[in-house]
Amino acid sequence: MALDMTVSDNALPRRAMKAEMLDLETEQALARAWRDHGDEAALHRLITAYMRLAISMAAKFKRYGAPMNDLIQEAGLGLMKAAEKFDPDRGVRFSTYAAWWIKASVQDYVMRNWSLVRTGSTSAQKSLFFNMRRVQARLEREASTQGEQLDHAQLLQMIAMDLGVPLRDVEMMDGRLSGSDFSLNAQQSGDEDGREWIDLLADEGDTAAEMVGEEHDQKQLKTWLKESMSELSDREQFILHARKLSDEPRTLESLGEELALSKERVRQLEAGALVKMRKSLERHGEALSLLLS
Repeated sequence: MALDMTVSDNALPRRAMKAEMLDLETEQALARAWRDHGDEAALHRLITAYMRLAISMAAKFKRYGAPMNDLIQEAGLGLMKAAEKFDPDRGVRFSTYAAWWIKASVQDYVMRNWSLVRTGSTSAQKSLFFNMRRVQARLEREASTQGEQLDHAQLLQMIAMDLGVPLRDVEMMDGRLSGSDFSLNAQQSGDEDGREWIDLLADEGDTAAEMVGEEHDQKQLKTWLKESMSELSDREQFILHARKLSDEPRTLESLGEELALSKERVRQLEAGALVKMRKSLERHGEALSLLLS
């Protein structure tokens, strides 16, 4: 089954925005027609309806310097892979399932073409490449609010614990990423309007296309989250509720005082509980990795 994803003069994005919005019943009927009868027309219709989702997710990776046309091509390949493998009887909307495949396809492309990162594409490496700076900023912000200042070695150790990856991987990725960092507030060369590089970053907010089926999915996803939480110890549940699920998240120091533990021990328990939840959620399918990414 072939889908024309040639991008010229923004023709594909324009076509995608005009595509139909599928309701749950139609979506499942198309998926079953392809799965049970090999109906390529049904597969094409399913892919076309969600191409807007692929394009919107591809746009979020423009900041890595890859051509938008190439990103859309890769997102489309991920979408087709999802459509070919989707099982409508699993109780998850196609938009949720496809999002994982689209993201994985685009991330693999970015990593293959990133000038400094050319070694493998394991889940740990991908997690580091796309999340390390975000986690680093959060940890530094938390330390600052508590009046602490982290040295570089301590920060890398905390990043490794937060993401559940070996410290040596964090140190290696830190060296690679540091070589290409530059100020996002720097003015683009030759730009007479004085625009900064940050102006090119895609909006990280959810688009209408990404929220298709969200109401249907949330009930099932919440059930699986409760199941994964129930497998944690009472202390681990208490820490995650206080740190991640509270309207006013508590500090490591306050939890340590209440539990008679050091801040570092509380941090270790929190990181361990998140790893357990990830493993538990993975039993329900790859799409659920989005919940804790």
